[in-house]
Amino acid sequence: MDDIIHNGDPMLDSVPTIKQKALKINLNENIYGTFAEIGAGQETVRQFFRVGGASGTIAKSLSAYDKDFSDAIYGVEDDKRYVTENRLKKMLAQETDLIEKRITRGKHSSKMFFCYANTVATIDFAKKFKGHGWVGVRFQIDPKDDYNEIILHVRFKENIARQQQETLGLLGTNLIYSAFYKYHTPKKIIQYLYDNLEEGQLEIDTISFSGPVFKSVDNRLMNLELVKNGLTEAVMFGPDGSNLLPAAALYKKNILALRGRFRPVTKVNEDMYVQSLKLFIQEKKVEKNNTIVIFEITLADLENKGEIDEKDFMDRARLLASLGETVLISNYKEYYRLVEYFSMYTDKKIGLCMGVNNLIEIFDPKYYIKLSGGILEAFGKLFFKKLKVYLYPVISEDGEIITSENLKVHPRIKELYKFSKFNGKVVDVKKYNIDSLKIHSHEVLKDIQNNSTGWEQLLPKSVASKIKKQKLFGYKGN
Repeated sequence: MDDIIHNGDPMLDSVPTIKQKALKINLNENIYGTFAEIGAGQETVRQFFRVGGASGTIAKSLSAYDKDFSDAIYGVEDDKRYVTENRLKKMLAQETDLIEKRITRGKHSSKMFFCYANTVATIDFAKKFKGHGWVGVRFQIDPKDDYNEIILHVRFKENIARQQQETLGLLGTNLIYSAFYKYHTPKKIIQYLYDNLEEGQLEIDTISFSGPVFKSVDNRLMNLELVKNGLTEAVMFGPDGSNLLPAAALYKKNILALRGRFRPVTKVNEDMYVQSLKLFIQEKKVEKNNTIVIFEITLADLENKGEIDEKDFMDRARLLASLGETVLISNYKEYYRLVEYFSMYTDKKIGLCMGVNNLIEIFDPKYYIKLSGGILEAFGKLFFKKLKVYLYPVISEDGEIITSENLKVHPRIKELYKFSKFNGKVVDVKKYNIDSLKIHSHEVLKDIQNNSTGWEQLLPKSVASKIKKQKLFGYKGN
């Protein structure tokens, strides 16, 4: 059915306007579907009504704005919420099922059915909550094939509800157009979603592709594209490799974060994690069942000579997932920005597990030149009352164990360091494996790639076996 969609129109090779996109859909006699929009008016379907020719495209348009009426159509959610991914998926499934039941394939054998849906909360009257929403399209490329889906979550940045509604309408039109005309290049779809929009209007913080035309797509790579292109600052993946919405995963949770390259996970990473978690759950009001541990990798730590090696990224992601860990990919090089990010979603306690070298970087003024308040402003954001740093020691070249007690910092920030230290913000990990201090991941990686012997002893057993079995990080052994 590709010839039905790609008919040589030169518009497809340029950046069309929103009107051109909507008209292109309307003039394609084989595209036919439903628009279901909750919470922000019928802003997307309005684009298609405006340009004309919509009668052959729009089967139905509805806005179940009233909650009771919405519940009557789609059912009541277990959590009683409306702006959720589950709600969106129900809408997409139910509306496409209705098309299938009500429109006979015999009469419309060439029709490619679709449903566009969104469930959105725009900015509130007090402007306390900026607004967010779930947006998706379920569509066919061939009438004989199963449906495909693109689902994403957006956060609005504008401060006027009307502007957010108009932005949603443009985004929805871009999504439908991309689904039918750009499905061959899913990475580019992420960029096309911002056609005729500015990054300052909204943020896309998670996206997923599914269905026959996206069978080779790994959604972790697609979400990495969001961070690479500056469309969001961080994305999360669960232990099963699925996308996680940070706002949901972190909501009112105690958070312990371990930053690293994890290339690969070594025994020192394992010991840092285990010992820090023991200390963290001993804190007042920190319960293990309300605590999430996050293995965080910065975008800078994924880069190799300015480029991101996707295979290398996937090796790390698969390895951490196989260990049952939650992964965060962020663009927060500075720790205070990471803490600010966590603080958007939780008012519970936050712990940062790090080595001495990381702590030294935190106290380096050069990282805070762009802040008007310099290092003092950064520390005000970093060392707030509910944060603690769990410091894992290092061993110097002459064999000395370096902890917070004998760490040497620049004279200009000595008093600031002492203030943080003696106010209980920096806690030494005292139960550590001294043999682990001698392990350096870059040396282990080199041994793996050179097929050297003995590197297995430096990694947790399960990690070494997975590297061999899955041929990760350039391992070429038998």
